[in-house]
Amino acid sequence: MTHLVILDFDGTLADTQPIIIASIQHTLRELHLPSRSDAECRSIIGLPLAQCFVTLCGVDGETAEHCADVYRRVFDELNTDGRVVLFPHVLDTIMALHDQGLQLAICSSRGRPTLEGFVKSFHLEDNVSMVVSANDVQHHKPHPEPVQKILAALGVEPEEAVVVGDASYDILMGRNAGCYTVGVTYGNQSPAELRAAGADMLIADFADLMTLKSLQR
Repeated sequence: MTHLVILDFDGTLADTQPIIIASIQHTLRELHLPSRSDAECRSIIGLPLAQCFVTLCGVDGETAEHCADVYRRVFDELNTDGRVVLFPHVLDTIMALHDQGLQLAICSSRGRPTLEGFVKSFHLEDNVSMVVSANDVQHHKPHPEPVQKILAALGVEPEEAVVVGDASYDILMGRNAGCYTVGVTYGNQSPAELRAAGADMLIADFADLMTLKSLQR
């Protein structure tokens, strides 16, 4: 039986794709880097921020860190009230899972300041036992360390946890940690990409998590 649900944030809980792509495009223009399509920008969502620019533009580590600094400034400027919203049924489903006695955690490649800000602004903190950000681990998705950190802290075995995400990085992280994995098809990657990563289940609506037999009480 499942005791813990580990949730990605961007593309799984919240629709951050428009602001992320806008922030990346602004950063590329400001730093006079080669242009990239919105689809190319979308494909790297879920990676640690500096790694996004290494993958997207082939820059070195120092340049990637500078890109990340510019991106953070731009993101903060664009992140006005109401710009980022939760996907349908996310809040109700999280509350229902919590009320059933399940533990919930958020595991994201986002930096801790903005991740904590979103958790508070969406009033998720009362239902979430733990938040792991990019700042909290040495190895990022798809490495299992973020999930392993949560499992150890909450005293849960891998086979008692479900990892939910919208990207292959999330699915691979969960599989590498020995957990059951669920891919959401409304996020940043396609059903085909999630299947190729080895997702055990695909859902088109966050509320469909409630149909997973191991989560039913």
